[in-house]
Amino acid sequence: MHSRNEYLKVLRGRYLKAKTKGEKSQILDEYCRNTGQARKCVFRKIQPGVNLGPKVRRKRKEGYDGQVRAPLVKVGEIFDYPCGQRLKPLLEVEVDRLREFGELRVSDEVASKLKGMSSATIDRKLKHQREVLHLLRSKGGAKSGSLLKQKIPIRLTEWDTSQVCYVEADMVVHCGSFTFGEYVNTLSATEISSGWWDGS
Repeated sequence: MHSRNEYLKVLRGRYLKAKTKGEKSQILDEYCRNTGQARKCVFRKIQPGVNLGPKVRRKRKEGYDGQVRAPLVKVGEIFDYPCGQRLKPLLEVEVDRLREFGELRVSDEVASKLKGMSSATIDRKLKHQREVLHLLRSKGGAKSGSLLKQKIPIRLTEWDTSQVCYVEADMVVHCGSFTFGEYVNTLSATEISSGWWDGS
């Protein structure tokens, strides 16, 4: 595109000096033939006063500064960092309730900004916190190739569903972001043949 614009700058001088409509048309034809650009587009660009340099994009003003980002992180932490599409409706409802209970101390302006954030903006603002949380969780739990898992015989496929007695069990850890301290575990068991399930 830079080379095309340089080429057009050279032809613009000839175009403006051309005395007849036919000469100008030939210059446009030459440029379109050599670059493949549409004639209407070239006609607009070759006019005097049109800037052919690179477009300077104005930096967009930050709409959500630290005063908004900090409470967003806190609300995200309260609800265990769901995706933006799930957190957006929660913000619209729960921000006022959290303020009433004293869990969130923000001004009316900040609360309004939190409730008006789009799901894409929420995901963008919480990206760093989610990455940190993922690292913490990956360090806290048992690894997939741990010695403990290698010593426990587990059948993953080829269940005989005609017989009742094959059970799959899974332990769910309710510890939030960290595995430190005390927390609750739930043991979930499913009988393969009947689909019977129990959790305790």
